[in-house]
Amino acid sequence: MTNFLQQCFNGLVSGSFYGLLALGLAVIFGMLGVVNFAHGAFYMLGAFGAYVLLTEAGIDFWLALALVPVMLAVFGGLVERFLVRWLTGLDPLYNFLLTFGITLVLQDLVKREYGVASQPYPRPAALSGTVNLGLFEYPAYQVFAFVVSVALCVAVWLLLTRTRIGLIVRAATERPELTGALGINVRRWVTPVFAFGVGLAGLAGVLAAPMRAVNPLMGADMVIAVFAVVVIGGLGSIFGSVLAGYAVGLLQALGQLYVPGLAQILTFVLMAVVLLWRPSGLFGREEARA
Repeated sequence: MTNFLQQCFNGLVSGSFYGLLALGLAVIFGMLGVVNFAHGAFYMLGAFGAYVLLTEAGIDFWLALALVPVMLAVFGGLVERFLVRWLTGLDPLYNFLLTFGITLVLQDLVKREYGVASQPYPRPAALSGTVNLGLFEYPAYQVFAFVVSVALCVAVWLLLTRTRIGLIVRAATERPELTGALGINVRRWVTPVFAFGVGLAGLAGVLAAPMRAVNPLMGADMVIAVFAVVVIGGLGSIFGSVLAGYAVGLLQALGQLYVPGLAQILTFVLMAVVLLWRPSGLFGREEARA
């Protein structure tokens, strides 16, 4: 029983990263209709940003956790303003190819500077121990990452549901045509929302740095699973994407416990089942079927 509960918590910790990345990806897709394949690269830049700040400037994890997402949000805003925006009126395939190209460029730039070997990033001293969760001890940093992820997802949800700005952004994300017809200038919200999504990816990367290998391909390994998460939750559905992120993390962890040989494909089996039953995803808009 203890092993089962510990594995479940492992899954929730992994799902916290899927949830953060899926949240940003769902917002970007909902408003722009852009499948941002560069999301994994921004996640990788978040981890490398923390690593570079530590090794080059001596800036520790706590300050990097605040600085890196802001810097990546600014970078993401520039990418949208000067690259993505010019292709939004064309076939979505063009922006997919653009963001795929951005991924390759960013990966190669990091490879050129730091190589392909994984770089170590130490855990903050305050979170180097373990936490007693009742039935088992668990690394304090993983508990911290899980709590931060849940708190951020809840905070973003409250922002989107309880504030006027959030109402506008949510409406523009989930019903952009109708929102524009009501006289709201959807275009003015595109750059901030794109930047916000990229900032979330950067924050997830900083949180991942002390837990996972910091290398140029860490985002490529992550983004495929995140796309599956967003499809399962429903394209453009913020709530569905976050919920599916935690569910997929849990599924993968239980798969490693009971069917380790199939654990890596369970996510895509679930995606196939969901698409066969509901092509728009669990919480996706019905018009996504068209």
